[in-house]
Amino acid sequence: MAGLSLLTLLDDIASVLDDVAVMTKVAARKTAGVLGDDLALNAQQVSGVRAEREIPVVWAVAKGSFRNKLILVPAALLISAIAPWLITPMLVVGGLYLCFEGAEKIAEKWFHSQPDDQVPISQVDSQRVEQQEDIDVADFERKKIAGAIRTDFILSAEIIVIALGTVQGQVFLTQLAVVSLIAIVMTIGVYGLVAGIVKLDDAGFYLVANSKTGSFKNTFGHGLVQLAPHLMRALGVIGTIAMFLVGGGIIMHSIPQSHDWLHTLISMLPDSTLITVLLPSVVNGMVGVLSGILVLLIVNLAKKLRS
Repeated sequence: MAGLSLLTLLDDIASVLDDVAVMTKVAARKTAGVLGDDLALNAQQVSGVRAEREIPVVWAVAKGSFRNKLILVPAALLISAIAPWLITPMLVVGGLYLCFEGAEKIAEKWFHSQPDDQVPISQVDSQRVEQQEDIDVADFERKKIAGAIRTDFILSAEIIVIALGTVQGQVFLTQLAVVSLIAIVMTIGVYGLVAGIVKLDDAGFYLVANSKTGSFKNTFGHGLVQLAPHLMRALGVIGTIAMFLVGGGIIMHSIPQSHDWLHTLISMLPDSTLITVLLPSVVNGMVGVLSGILVLLIVNLAKKLRS
């Protein structure tokens, strides 16, 4: 009987682990858009830091991200247990915030010129200048880290809530395992990639310095050096698009019968696999852009009224 009980227990454990694996895969797929957004934003957040300080800054932000998730995972599970009806409104608020951030970034790009921060310094003591530069660099890093951790908190909350939405109705242990795994894997994945991206140019310089001119290693190194700034700019664009796609998708999913409307629209168009695949993303993006513009107008109007 003892052997039979052990086999039954092992079978139950295997069944739970199988459920966790399946749910984790589904949750990872649904949070992939936010992951791209998180990656692009965090790569931008640590740009401008001195080369020798890039990895320490990324590590500091990664530790802050783990602290964020230590707060968010228990809070999300508690809300799911005592007030599961709050999950959808929280998703909508998060989606609207992502759309607002995307619209704000575009508005800043188009309507606001970048200030000139280059202030000439002359006739000052060189030692005082060096001390002031050290203080300014340390303060700059602290602000970078704090800003990146704040951004991570919002995006981490979005990831946790989306992951939790995929396991609603499951037993508590499955919810805990899936949400915790997503939190850990996403954090390691994002900041591992961020560290690789910000050191891409350094890897290129290393290859150039340790190879002969004209060799494959030398050419590849030059390619990495030239690729790095273009990659950072591309990540900025991808991050903005991801904001609208993810935010708009969340808003669309919260609208009753939105899937039926979308299927009706697809059926009215020519039968094409490309249309079937791309149309939902296009609709999500349009909803995201319109929502972002609307929230941005409301926020700016509120600021004007308050001032």
